[in-house]
Amino acid sequence: MERALEKHGHYENFEEKTGGKILNRPEIVSIIKRYLRQEDLEDEIRLNLSEDLLSRASMTKGRGKATLNVRIVNLREFWVEGLLRHEIGTHYLRSCNNKHQIWFNWKKRKELSLKHFNPTEEGLASLHSVLLRKDPCLWRSALLYYTAYKAAYLSFKDLFRDLGKFVSDAQVRWDYCMRAKRGQGDTSVPGGFCKDQVYLDGALELLKHRNSIDFQLLLSLGKIAYQDVDRLKELADLGNTRIPGFMRDYDNYKRCLDRVATVNGLTEEVLAGV
Repeated sequence: MERALEKHGHYENFEEKTGGKILNRPEIVSIIKRYLRQEDLEDEIRLNLSEDLLSRASMTKGRGKATLNVRIVNLREFWVEGLLRHEIGTHYLRSCNNKHQIWFNWKKRKELSLKHFNPTEEGLASLHSVLLRKDPCLWRSALLYYTAYKAAYLSFKDLFRDLGKFVSDAQVRWDYCMRAKRGQGDTSVPGGFCKDQVYLDGALELLKHRNSIDFQLLLSLGKIAYQDVDRLKELADLGNTRIPGFMRDYDNYKRCLDRVATVNGLTEEVLAGV
């Protein structure tokens, strides 16, 4: 976060320079449909655009078909495909691939002593969000982590004020505070929802071990942690699994991961402390 501010001055500058223009509804639909065509997923996923979602996007399932829910407020031109790589290229395809594996049910997962697939799941999705950006700063993952941490010690009002060090826009700060304080009966006291720390936690773990992880296999094996890849690959059924288009040129994919680490100042020495 500090590196982004050093480079761009303040968050709003960072957003404008790296995110591009704010899109209208038809422009959002056009980009999403183009992505679904490229991935040959047009018949599998329906689209729900909303102004009321708490998160930027989510994948849900209803009436037997997957639905991509997208919050269309202040959605920027160069960030839409990152959102699609996050929700569809990571969450949706890993979920589909998981159905072909023997660890699809929780009983078998327990028998195999599998680790929980988070933070690998959200860490991978977070990396894919920024992977091909001009400036692949892990700003959102870092700010979600920071906000969740601070919420444990601050009231809603004090948390809102504290985030002003990083974000001037009141609506943006409000959204982060809502995420961190959701479900709390009295927001005037410290406490919050800590799950949002998983995005940065997982991303750092994966970057730390990126030279020893087979990321294509990690995605193909479904909902598993990166630590379980080696022992599960002999049990896997890979015949009907899919990986997203941006992972097919694996050499380029690995170079992009290295760039994410470099741009965020995540040297081997820094990552060793993770």
